[in-house]
Amino acid sequence: MMMKKCSLSMVLYELRNINGNLMPHFFGIVFPNLMCLLIAQTVGSEMTEEMRREAVTSIMLTMTLVIPMAIMLIGYGALYALEIEKGIPLRMRLYGFGEKCEVPAKIAAHFILMTAALLIFGGFQAVVMKVQKPSAFALICLVVSLYLIGGIFLVIAHALANILKKFSLTFGVVMCLYFCMMILTGMMGMRTEQLPMALQKVARALPMTYVSNDFIDFWQSGSYNFMPFVQSFIFMGAIAGILLFLSGIRDG
Repeated sequence: MMMKKCSLSMVLYELRNINGNLMPHFFGIVFPNLMCLLIAQTVGSEMTEEMRREAVTSIMLTMTLVIPMAIMLIGYGALYALEIEKGIPLRMRLYGFGEKCEVPAKIAAHFILMTAALLIFGGFQAVVMKVQKPSAFALICLVVSLYLIGGIFLVIAHALANILKKFSLTFGVVMCLYFCMMILTGMMGMRTEQLPMALQKVARALPMTYVSNDFIDFWQSGSYNFMPFVQSFIFMGAIAGILLFLSGIRDG
């Protein structure tokens, strides 16, 4: 049987599948905006207006990381694992929809949702939170970083779902990774510098740490040493590649 190619109808089909699972919508859209609003209320009123705006901007930068983590790691991982457990990919192949059709459609659908989440988040921050206006360079760095992080998380989620093949196991692992990385990268209120030295070294291997802790330093102007940040992407990308390779062996 000739396998069908990825098409717009397949992407729309995957988007409908995503909309049937409210978890990525809550954690990827509602949760980061809600957390920004709540945490910003705790920023001291004794600060000057400029200091307060900088603190709110730092909170915003940290919360942007929740979007790729929630949509790509939790959302994709949970949905794909559930489909594997129910044997849906096998049934799709029987109708001519192979991995070369199905997986690109899933990837496109999740990136569309992530883009929508980022646009909603950006509009909310600009209108409601009144964050500092970034330089063009800083904004480009943030957007590119978020999409790279999202892509890496999607690969990790895809690999874990293929390796574990059970929704419960996959969901448990991705949620554990989600909260561990939130703690390590400063998204739970504790900065990376406050962690034990061993955990700081682990955190420095994750690109989210640099977005959460360092991007505020050049958000409006200034220079930044990107080498450790790039190295963290290489490390995390290598982990994703190894997991994907292992999932291929498991499938084989």
